[in-house]
Amino acid sequence: TIVGYEREKEDEQIVAEIMERRFFPDHVAYKTWEGFHFAGHEIRITEATDCYGAVVWPSALVLCYFLETHSKQCNLVDKNVIEIGAGTGLVSIVASLLGAFVTATDLPELLGNLEYNILQNTKQKCKHQPCVKELSWGIDLEKNFPRSSCHFDYIMAADVVYYHPFLDELLLTFDHLCKNDTVILWAMKFRLENENRFVDRFQTLFDLEMISNFPSLNIALYKAMRKDRMKARPSKLKV
Repeated sequence: TIVGYEREKEDEQIVAEIMERRFFPDHVAYKTWEGFHFAGHEIRITEATDCYGAVVWPSALVLCYFLETHSKQCNLVDKNVIEIGAGTGLVSIVASLLGAFVTATDLPELLGNLEYNILQNTKQKCKHQPCVKELSWGIDLEKNFPRSSCHFDYIMAADVVYYHPFLDELLLTFDHLCKNDTVILWAMKFRLENENRFVDRFQTLFDLEMISNFPSLNIALYKAMRKDRMKARPSKLKV
């Protein structure tokens, strides 16, 4: 149909624009890196090709593109943001450059590369210097991120759902970190039925809205908020 054709062309155009934000060095350096243009800056990301979590995946580009192009509707200035499964740190860096106070988290073995990338790309460039913190999904959540003192305006996640055995722990982590007014921005590449089942389980706790969809990449961008947030608002005191 004409509508389907127009949607396909629009998808192709936006995906091409997203992918144009990535560039590669003209010559081989002693460290492997990729370059990206976001938030008015050239961002250089060092990857660790021997580690699955230290590579920039297309879902991260989709989320960064959304943050930049919707900076008025999704104003990150002075907002408290946590990224789970930050990997190389690209999303956390872009959020920081857009004015957020960011906590970038991942497994302990990824923190060295993550911290290096964030420091190299945000030092003296951001309103708030981001911090890097260990977060193993489902482990010591209350100890490391106590509900009473941790309040995040946004939880960001790019490509955290794939074929791994920690989907239960991931859902528990979303649940622990998410307050009634927290917004989750989650970019996801669909691969197997296992991922689709996670979405169904996720929707038992959160209202989920697809805000962008890129069929050519098989990636969707979601916005989510806690289901019971309206009920949890305190009622007015009766005099």
